[in-house]
Amino acid sequence: MLWTIIGILVVLWLLGFIAKIGGALIHILLIVALVLFVFNLIAGKKAR
Repeated sequence: MLWTIIGILVVLWLLGFIAKIGGALIHILLIVALVLFVFNLIAGKKAR
């Protein structure tokens, strides 16, 4: 589920660069997805 959300956000982010749409909102969402991804990696390593 997390990988799907990250993938969609990256695609939308790239489309935002090409079409100049979305502005700051997609950048904020991408940063949130990146933070969740890093947190998931750290939490996953602690669980092992």
